[in-house]
Amino acid sequence: MTDRITNAEDQGGHESRGNDQEEKDLLLFETTGKEKVYRRKDSIVLSLPEGRKALTTSWLNGGYREDIRTIFNHRVPKGKHAPKELEGGSIHAYLSIIAKRLGADPDTSSGLLTAANMDNVAIVTSSFRGVEVTAIMTAGIEVNGGRAGDPASYYQEDGSHQFIQGTINTILVIGADLPVYAMERAVITATEAKTAALQQLMAPSRYSTGIATGSGTDMMAVVSDGTSSLLLTDAGHHSKLGELIGKVVIECTHKALELQSDLTVLSQRDMLVRLERFGIDEGHYWKVASHMEGDNRKATFFKILRELSRNPVLVGATGSILHIVDEISWGLIPETAGRRVAVSIMKGLPMMLEMEASIPFEVLTDEKDSIIENWIRVTAWMAKNCNTEGVCSSR
Repeated sequence: MTDRITNAEDQGGHESRGNDQEEKDLLLFETTGKEKVYRRKDSIVLSLPEGRKALTTSWLNGGYREDIRTIFNHRVPKGKHAPKELEGGSIHAYLSIIAKRLGADPDTSSGLLTAANMDNVAIVTSSFRGVEVTAIMTAGIEVNGGRAGDPASYYQEDGSHQFIQGTINTILVIGADLPVYAMERAVITATEAKTAALQQLMAPSRYSTGIATGSGTDMMAVVSDGTSSLLLTDAGHHSKLGELIGKVVIECTHKALELQSDLTVLSQRDMLVRLERFGIDEGHYWKVASHMEGDNRKATFFKILRELSRNPVLVGATGSILHIVDEISWGLIPETAGRRVAVSIMKGLPMMLEMEASIPFEVLTDEKDSIIENWIRVTAWMAKNCNTEGVCSSR
């Protein structure tokens, strides 16, 4: 199995897609099947040879089509909050206008919309025994990350629609012939892979205390080669095709989120970042710490808190504590038992961190209080007493 990864900054060559183009396009990638990926201004353009099948979630020629020659991912201008504010007055009309500007026929084009910067496109490809699978993605989730089942942002009536920033757009190109039902299964596999990547990053929902499963505006396009002699009918987990789809989409999601949002495994290695989905920030910590014994030096407290927050052991303990909170909310463990286990973990912090000082857990913890409340009190005390009690020193 071979793999390739690229993004817009990796490529330097230019190629024109037509004499009537106002400016040359940047060729980012070409598959072995001759599908070409270009960057042009605020769009990523996938040019398809004849005989390709496409399944998209686009307003423009969405659904299953066998005549699509162009699929594009377009950045919506800033400040646009509703379809009527777009050029043309509707999403369909706007996408048609963009298709024409890209030198494509709106009748054989399909487009995805996003607020992401097209410089931050990620492309990952992998192949096995002649089957090549390529994911092309832009991703932003810092504003619009959500979990399936979260409270709605609006009620759609009479076709109304609102633009909410933060979108993961995926174009999946499969170098084999797939029947429609297999392409639909590929959508499921790719969606699960995207969600798996978000879980690996512990990306927070912005609408609940849950872990994000995507954004509320994600879009997708799947392309298969109807001219290929290789017919694949299974894109689920058990098939090699499903494995390839899963791997490229997970890797591409990680890469795209890093490029667009600086969301990485390293950025998530921070206690404060992990607590963010529960509405906990430095201000909340100071509110708790300011009522504890000791000097109320806010700037010093924040400095120490940030240093403690990046301690890998403390991050690991935070992850364990918050997973207990999640399991209680999912009904997997009783709340009383979960609180008892969480407090036990907290009492093990001095040993895990090799601290010189002991923590007054009898004052700071109460199994009747929420796990989060206990955790904030314990770690706030640690930050406030870092120097005076030797909390930050190792034995």
